[in-house]
Amino acid sequence: MAPDKTGLQVDEAALIQAAQAGDKDAFAQLVRVYDQSVLRLAMNLLRSPEDARDVYQEAFLRVYRNLGAFRFDCSFHTWLYRIVTNLCLDQIRKRKVRKEEATVVTTRDGPLDRMDTIAEQRADTDPERNLFSGQVRRRIKDVLAGLTPRERMVFELRHYQGLRLRRIGEILGTSEEAAKNCLFRATQKMRAALGDFL
Repeated sequence: MAPDKTGLQVDEAALIQAAQAGDKDAFAQLVRVYDQSVLRLAMNLLRSPEDARDVYQEAFLRVYRNLGAFRFDCSFHTWLYRIVTNLCLDQIRKRKVRKEEATVVTTRDGPLDRMDTIAEQRADTDPERNLFSGQVRRRIKDVLAGLTPRERMVFELRHYQGLRLRRIGEILGTSEEAAKNCLFRATQKMRAALGDFL
């Protein structure tokens, strides 16, 4: 049973079976149950609202087209996250090929990262803390950009989505041990880059 947006429990297997039989309302309900988590995952992995929305739409389109092939070998959540993470990996690889950073815009004064212009909403922050937080945030962003797509995916699924390594392995179609090794490499790179901040 999965909670929907209203907090009610939904019989996921029954919804999937109804959607497989062509019930559009059942499919719409499945989308409602998972839409926010899919969009949040895509946004955390891609750091671009436009790319995240594209992945969101493509993910549910693929689910709709392939739902008949879903055989309950894994949880629907795992299957859906696998689709989303594969789409995000494709998007990250395209960026690396194009050398594109979606949040960076060119101004008269040079490149400007739009994420750095978003003010912190807390009233109790001080300028020194803001400066330090901005430096750490930029360093983390740089390290994430330098990781391999798989290392970045594993790191973000673990640390930003809070998923367990076994689930990450299932999502990426690999073993828990391979996900653990990948996370270890990514964490080592992150620690090396953040050494002077620790």
